[in-house]
Amino acid sequence: MLVVLTSLLLSCTKAPTPYSWSLPHNVPTPLVPEDNPMTEEGVALGEALFFDRALSVNQTLSCADCHQPALSFAESQKVSVGANGEALKRNALALVNVAYNASFTWAHNNLESMEKQILIPLFNEHPIEMGVTGNESEILRRFSTIEYKALFKAAYGDERASMNAIVKALASYVRSLVSFNSPFDDYAYAGNDQALTKQQIKGLNLFFSERTECFHCHGGINFTQSSKHSFQAFSVQPFHNTGLYNEDGKGSYPLSDVGLYAITHNKRDMGKFRAPTLRNIELTAPYMHDGSIATLEEVIDFYARGGNYAEMPNPYRSPFIKGFTITEEEKAALVAFLQSLTDQTFTKMHKRPEKK
Repeated sequence: MLVVLTSLLLSCTKAPTPYSWSLPHNVPTPLVPEDNPMTEEGVALGEALFFDRALSVNQTLSCADCHQPALSFAESQKVSVGANGEALKRNALALVNVAYNASFTWAHNNLESMEKQILIPLFNEHPIEMGVTGNESEILRRFSTIEYKALFKAAYGDERASMNAIVKALASYVRSLVSFNSPFDDYAYAGNDQALTKQQIKGLNLFFSERTECFHCHGGINFTQSSKHSFQAFSVQPFHNTGLYNEDGKGSYPLSDVGLYAITHNKRDMGKFRAPTLRNIELTAPYMHDGSIATLEEVIDFYARGGNYAEMPNPYRSPFIKGFTITEEEKAALVAFLQSLTDQTFTKMHKRPEKK
């Protein structure tokens, strides 16, 4: 009798709804881990959590405070600030199309899933970001409201909040943030020859030229080498030293952030950072891992001179960073092309809820 009753109760629990990707015909489906399938309910729970400051130790910080929807889920300050007011060392990456990432954060070659990456802002202690470590029980109690119980139940079959469910839900929501509806997409994939201006087409040709070499690090459908999807199950080297610093003339970066070298301890990885997507790039200033370059025009100037310290180039600098000549007219065209990668429907679709 008990077995029958249990079966009846389980049968009354509605199975989560498989998530429906809204992707153009030319865009492959993202790879999704088997232990965290995409569901509508998981995404809904993740969205609620993403904007909720109750997820931080002192209820002052939400994921959305550093990843703002209006800025393509980036932020306008150089580096992020944690829940305790301590400045972090890096600029917040935009969360656009991270479902296609082959690597996560600015410089880590062992984070192969979004679920693992999310653990860093939640549990990091040096410096503190969300401040969850040691406060798990208190934070989980905040999600025992009627509304959250229903969300957790619908997504994972258990109304009780858990850190595992929170991480999975956040990953599902962030995976859902896809953006492929820019003027460039309309021009390149929808066959609309009028979608780009003559100036933007000139910039497109510059971008994909061997003179500027932009496309070598920012290529593919997501404009970054760090990509993985159902059409491409592997990625090429996604980390590069751009020559932003050369502290000692021997290639050293500031000790506060030496890039991938901090993970691998391989000297060849000194100052290497991931090439981020350029989609919605005009919304995500300032630029570089430390937010040290303010505008797209200044970014182009930086690459045109072959990085900083061009007279004494960083020995670990990428071979693609050679420097190039460019006129003001050409620079304006290149900026115009980068602006054509902005998906206005994406920012209109995703907005911060008024309640939180």
